Amino acid sequence: MMLISNPVMLPLSCIIVTKNEEDRLARCLKALPKCAQVIVVDSNSADQTPAIARAHDAELASFTWNGQYPKKRQWCLDNLNLRHDWVLFIDADEICTPQLAAELQAMEWGALDNVAGFFIRGAYLWRGKALRFGMQNNKLCLLNHRKMEFPAVDDLHCSGMGEIEGHYQPVLKDGSSGAIGRLRAPLYHDALDDKQAWLARHERYARWEQCMNNGNLWPKDPVLWRETLKSVFRKLPCRGLWAFLHSYIFKLGVIDGIGGYELARRRFVYYRMIARKRQ
Repeated sequence: MMLISNPVMLPLSCIIVTKNEEDRLARCLKALPKCAQVIVVDSNSADQTPAIARAHDAELASFTWNGQYPKKRQWCLDNLNLRHDWVLFIDADEICTPQLAAELQAMEWGALDNVAGFFIRGAYLWRGKALRFGMQNNKLCLLNHRKMEFPAVDDLHCSGMGEIEGHYQPVLKDGSSGAIGRLRAPLYHDALDDKQAWLARHERYARWEQCMNNGNLWPKDPVLWRETLKSVFRKLPCRGLWAFLHSYIFKLGVIDGIGGYELARRRFVYYRMIARKRQ
């Protein structure tokens, strides 16, 4: 894709949710496309996260969770002064690629009346290098906030996620309609290098996911074929092995060398964590 040398201001409200992200926030902010509004929503960080947000001319909002719904992302949609219908959610460990910025620049924003949101593909980084193959997460993180919302699920008794919505997608609001599209360019996800941090984070995720499985609490994915695949996968025995084979063999992670193997191995480890936490 040809990059745009003189980008125009995108009619987007970009939201970055943070807590103690001083090591990663500046890189995330510097890589953003030229959004008309950038808001860092911070959960009482004890480090320099708020100062970094201000230094990069982002709006800064504070969030303190009350233990109930809405959780953090939906709270943003409900309470922030969003100047645009379209919202891009970015995590501090994600980096917008030049290709993604160019794709956003090329979009006809005035012709999206029948669209509710877009999936964006997350490509993992391994030791600073993007993995081209293997498992790649897809998030519906570009959405029209007048048409979509994050569902409230019955998981407040489940430990592990806390203030942030879990691993499920936003859904259409009652009475709303719109297609769900998919962008081609990737969003880099820098979440593999710190092994101890990864293990601690995924131990929490595994507790929450097993609780969701036990109670059959998952909201439906907005795309039918994705919902079908997820439902089948949750019922498979030996999910860790299947996750490894899917990433390393079926998705050609082997071509990425040690990085592809490490990504697939961590998928195996994660689903083994979930299996160990059966209640």
